[in-house]
Formats: sequence, structure tokens, C-alpha cells
Amino acid sequence: MNPVFPLLALRAFAEVGRHGSMKRAAEALGVTSGAVSQQIRQLEERVGVPLFVRSRHRMVPTEAGARVHPALLMAFDQIEQALRTLEAERARKAITISTVPAFAASWLVPRLGSFTSRYPDIEVRIEASPGLVDLRRDGVDVAIRHGLGHYPGLLSERLIAPVLVPVASPALLAAGAPIREPADCLAYPLLQDADRADWALWLAAHGEPADPRAARGTALEDDYLLIRAAQAGQGLALVPQEYAREEIAAGRLAQALDKPWPARFAYYLVMRADVARRPEVEAFVDWIRELAR
Repeated sequence: MNPVFPLLALRAFAEVGRHGSMKRAAEALGVTSGAVSQQIRQLEERVGVPLFVRSRHRMVPTEAGARVHPALLMAFDQIEQALRTLEAERARKAITISTVPAFAASWLVPRLGSFTSRYPDIEVRIEASPGLVDLRRDGVDVAIRHGLGHYPGLLSERLIAPVLVPVASPALLAAGAPIREPADCLAYPLLQDADRADWALWLAAHGEPADPRAARGTALEDDYLLIRAAQAGQGLALVPQEYAREEIAAGRLAQALDKPWPARFAYYLVMRADVARRPEVEAFVDWIRELAR
């Protein structure tokens, strides 16, 4: 059996059966009557049975043709409906944003209402994950990533550079030694970022000599997890000031020392060049730039 699926011939058969005419089927398909006739002939040769007989200028399905025509007609109607659905999906204004959980929970989602109020016709989907995404494969329009801005083949734009502050649970600070200088933090258990670099850089930025104790302690991949561990009294954490503000106001965290430090890593908008030109993506990027400023 020929492995090539005769889709055009089956489509021609379905339309001739629907309209009862080669000419009207050709008009529906936007081709010539000769092209439709050729497709029907090729299909009959392949299946080995006649599919139509001509009766008073009308094409009438044979018994074999009449038996399969309703199913084929329904199948092509379903295909057409599926295509309309896909076209409607493309026409619908929607964007998918991927970012890390801490940024989504502490910064983006609380502000998202102002975007939906300004652009009520644009649907927004937030995907919060610490893992990297493939923008094309995963259907992501804009990624907000924490890094140094090196994203080959993609557009990237610096959005926010977090300012890190040392925080801990009030109970832990009350039970421990006073913290008056950055070096005093080393007397406490430290909660580390994934690279175990922030504490050493923070101490160096405030004039403290290198100390191996700056790299010890539990390491967590996400700022949200660092905040939760600090709330649970597990140690001191260096977290973005913006993320900690609400927790400090609620009394769940306390700032250990008034020594903010701008982190070397920043949050970047990352997207494909072709996606960046879509009006709904431009609207989101303009809105988040305005907030970041």
C-alpha cells in the first residue's frame, strides 16, 4: 500500500460528495474542475473501486462512496474547526511570562493588577520556576531572569538590580550576640545563595577581610526559600530589600544591620526578537520598565 496519505484527493472526494458537482466542489476548494476530477480519479485508482456515478449532471456516490463519505466529511469539518480554533488562539491577545518564584511572589504578582487594569484585553500567564526555559519550545514570550545579562541569541535588558540586606527572625536576633558591624554576622549560622558568594561579597563590600566562615551554612536556590528559612530561625539571610519589606513590616523578619549592598546579579527581561515586536509584548515590557524605574 502506498504510504503517502492522499489528503488532497480525500478532500476533493468529500467536497464533491457534499455539493454533488465537480464544478461547485472546485469553487469551494479554489481550484479548477479538472484538478478535482484528477484527484477523484487518482483516489479511485488507489482504492480500486469507483466512488461516483454521473446522473443527470449530478455526481452521485456509489455504494462504497456513500458508506465512507459521512465520516470523511465529518473529519474535514473537524479539521477546519481545529484550524479556526488555532487561528483564534493566535488572534487572542495573551502573553506568557516566566520568572523565578521569589520575583513572581514578592514583586511581579502584587503589581500585576495595574497591568490588567490598563490592558484588560491582554491575558497574562505567569510561570514561576527556578529552572531555565527554552523560549521557543516552552511557549514563553518573556522571561525575567536573575543573572549577569548574558543570553546569546536573545534580546536582554537590565530591569532591576536588587539591594541585599541581612535579615533573620526577631527571636534568633534576640537570643544571639548583638550585631553592630558586618563581621558580627559571622557569629550566626548563615543561609547561603546557591553559589555561596553573596555573604563573602557583602562582607568585602563593607571592608571586612576574607573569612572562610562566610561560605558555610545551608545553601538555597531561591530568595523565597531563603526568606522562609530565615523566618523559621535557621540563620541570617541576605535577601533583596524589596522582598523582605513586607515580612519586616509584619514582624516575621527583622533587618540585622543597616548595611544594604547592590548585588552583582540583576533581573533581566529576556525575549526573542520576533516576539518582542508583538503589540501585547511591547505593552508588557513598557509597563514593567515604568515600574522598575
